[in-house]
Amino acid sequence: MKKYKSYIIASIALAIGLLLGWMLFKESNSHSHDQPNYIKSTKADEQWTCSMHPQIRQNEPGDCPICGMDLIRVGQTSNDHETGFQMTAEAIKLANIQTTIVGNGVASDGATLKLNGKIQADETRSASLVTHIPGRIEKLFVSYTGEQVNKGQTVATIYSPELITAQKELLEAQKIKDISPKLLTAAKNKLKYWKIGSQTVSDILRTGAIRETFNIYADHSGIVTQKRVSVGDYLTTGQVLFHIQNLNTLWALFDVYENDLPKIRAGRKISFITPSIPNKTFTGNITFVNPVINPQTRVATIRAEVTNTGGKLKPEMFISGQLNTAKKSTDLTVPKSSVLWTGERSVVYVKMPDTEIPSFQYREIEIGDATKTGYTVINGLAFGEEVVTNGAFVIDASAQLNNQASMMNKHVMAKNAVHSHHLPDYTSHTPLEFKKQLTNVANAYLPVKDALVESNAEQAAMKSKDLLEAVNNVDMSLVKDKAHIYWMEQLKALQLHGGKIIQLSGIEEQRKQFDFLSQALIKSLNVFGVVSDIFFVQHCPMAFDNHGAEWISKHEKILNPYFGEKMLTCGIVQDTIHRNFKNAPIHK
Repeated sequence: MKKYKSYIIASIALAIGLLLGWMLFKESNSHSHDQPNYIKSTKADEQWTCSMHPQIRQNEPGDCPICGMDLIRVGQTSNDHETGFQMTAEAIKLANIQTTIVGNGVASDGATLKLNGKIQADETRSASLVTHIPGRIEKLFVSYTGEQVNKGQTVATIYSPELITAQKELLEAQKIKDISPKLLTAAKNKLKYWKIGSQTVSDILRTGAIRETFNIYADHSGIVTQKRVSVGDYLTTGQVLFHIQNLNTLWALFDVYENDLPKIRAGRKISFITPSIPNKTFTGNITFVNPVINPQTRVATIRAEVTNTGGKLKPEMFISGQLNTAKKSTDLTVPKSSVLWTGERSVVYVKMPDTEIPSFQYREIEIGDATKTGYTVINGLAFGEEVVTNGAFVIDASAQLNNQASMMNKHVMAKNAVHSHHLPDYTSHTPLEFKKQLTNVANAYLPVKDALVESNAEQAAMKSKDLLEAVNNVDMSLVKDKAHIYWMEQLKALQLHGGKIIQLSGIEEQRKQFDFLSQALIKSLNVFGVVSDIFFVQHCPMAFDNHGAEWISKHEKILNPYFGEKMLTCGIVQDTIHRNFKNAPIHK
């Protein structure tokens, strides 16, 4: 009964909040006509927005017409992750957002253990860049220790007499392929074992031209810790050029006296500070307890893994840690004020750790019995996570307006989750005219993709204007009911991320927005269908530090918009969308 009353009260509060938000939102947009407020600007290089109401956009500073707080420059609170909503410190203060860490039970021996240690590089993220081609180094593109190297980057050019000979053998084998086809296969495999791509082999056979130099590409990202070669050195296959270390994740190593070891176990959260970065507390989870004690110092080393956001932490920094050794209750509970109700679903907002801008993640949880102060959590939360206890409705309403996961928009999927079995199918009920207009959007998208393939940021921004024009020309009244709601969600994403490509000047930042833009367009084509055109959904597994990304092409040949010439042919054809394409029934 208590749960039902809470549900009724929450539903009424949500309805009132959304009604007021809709009225204010409608009033704030009463001055615009054909183009949405958040992409309208007369000054391309600067726009201002409200951190609480991201739909507000104008080309000069001022006050938000909804809440009255100062507008901030676009870029300070951009939401690049569809399931994490960002808020500035000013917005959090205005909305009175309060959080609490769940699972911190009171213990009978509630002691806090203080530990000293230092930051070390993660040994599992060290690598050596080696040459797979024997030969003499003609050029080096990495010059010094400490330089950043990105995966797929060209690090050296090598002149290889062995490869010249192998190419001659390939061309000779091509001439007698009708007599001895196995000889041609063997010649191709010889180059393949040197990691010469099939496209390069095909170009050699097509042109008959022998390449004298070949590029060596980085297989990993990281900082150069040791340079092993110089221009003019002759290398053998497998010889090391550079040692590199990825510093995105680091180890925090602490010394623990043997009498304190019974209080330590893997999985516990530890916080620490460093004199090098005052007024900043870092956290990590203990992942390893050394089974061997140092016989001289009588201590054992424990290790916590730490995400190095912004590269602030550096190896060899001294740190002071604090570990709560209190015995926690076996039951995890969440405060009642944290839980939002929508039908049978229970929702909380979790503060994401170690982020530059405070970010809150939508999370559905499963709860059990009610206690005096909260609800027992069955699934969806872990000990030590920080949940919003006051202001969750404000975050949820803002997330709805920003087309992100929320109580009313639960089907917003995380990045790289475009799969047919997750999507509804409106293809049979979508009018032909709507499919034609959506196909026009896809065709206007292609020049943006081509500009990114060429790494031309200026051209990408210009072609994105044509794309937005095609998006705004889609007649939303042609689709009804749930299909209309679904299109409105994708429309907001297309306009938002297309508009950001226009505003941004850096090619890598444009590619991030293009990723989200592609997700929305792929979902739209899958759900509503196309007329007669055929589109290929292509996937690069190495984009964005191996998180992967998709894009749309009219041709099966891979031309990668996320790497350009660095890794032009990296990718596969993941799906084909044509006029008879249909999604599988959505899984519930």
